[in-house]
Amino acid sequence: MSKQRSAELPFVLVNMAMSADGKIATANRAVATFSSARDHEHLHELRATADAVMSGARTVDLNDYTLGFGAERFRKLRLRRGLAECHLRVIVSGSGSVSPRAEIFQHHFSPILVLTTKRASATRLEKLRAVADGVKSLGTDRLDFPAALRWLRRDWNVKRLLCEGGGELNDALFHAGLVDELHLTICPRIIGGRHAPTIADGLGFAKLPDAFQLRLASIKRVGGELFCVFRRAPEL
Repeated sequence: MSKQRSAELPFVLVNMAMSADGKIATANRAVATFSSARDHEHLHELRATADAVMSGARTVDLNDYTLGFGAERFRKLRLRRGLAECHLRVIVSGSGSVSPRAEIFQHHFSPILVLTTKRASATRLEKLRAVADGVKSLGTDRLDFPAALRWLRRDWNVKRLLCEGGGELNDALFHAGLVDELHLTICPRIIGGRHAPTIADGLGFAKLPDAFQLRLASIKRVGGELFCVFRRAPEL
C-alpha cells in the first residue's frame, strides 16, 4: 500500500463465516447462525479494534442486527485501546432501500451512517435522514467506494473499517482493490444450492489474472472450525 493511499483510506478488514462449500446463507438468503460461539466471539474481538463496522442493506434488513460492541468487556477493551466507546455503524444501500424501521435504527448507542447513490429517491433519502446520523450519496448507478472510504476517513476519522458483508458488498470492495485483510471462518457443514450466496457475489472478476490476490497469513483450528487470516498480496 502506498503512503498516499494509507493516509487517505481506512485499513479495511472483511470478516465472514462460510460453510465448507463456500456459502454464507441458504438460497432464500435467510442468514441463519451456523458458526460457533467462538466465531461470534471473534466477530466482537474484531469489532473492538475498528473505528467503524459496515454492512449491506440486505443483511441489515433481513436480520435483527444492531452492529453493537457485544459484551461489556469489549467496550472496556476499546477504551483501553484509546478508541471511542463504540464504533460507528455504516450501512451501504445503493438505492436507499434499507428500511427506516430496521432493528439497527431502534438502538442509538453510536452514530449510524448510510452510504448511497443518486439512484436513491428524494423520498427515501428524507426517511433515512430522519433516522440516521449521516447520509452520503456517492456515485450514480453504483456506490463510489474509494470516495466513500475517503469520506469516512476525512469526515469521521475512520482509520480502521470492518466489513461484515454480505457478498455483494464484499465483492464491490474486492473489485475496487480496497480490502487489506480477510478473516474467514470455515465451518464444517454443506449448505449447497447454486443460488446460495457466497462471500463475494456481484460483478466478480471476468479473467483469472485479474482476480484479487491474497496471501495466507495464519490459520488456526478451534473445534471443528478453521480460522484463517488472509492479507492483500504485495503489489508487484
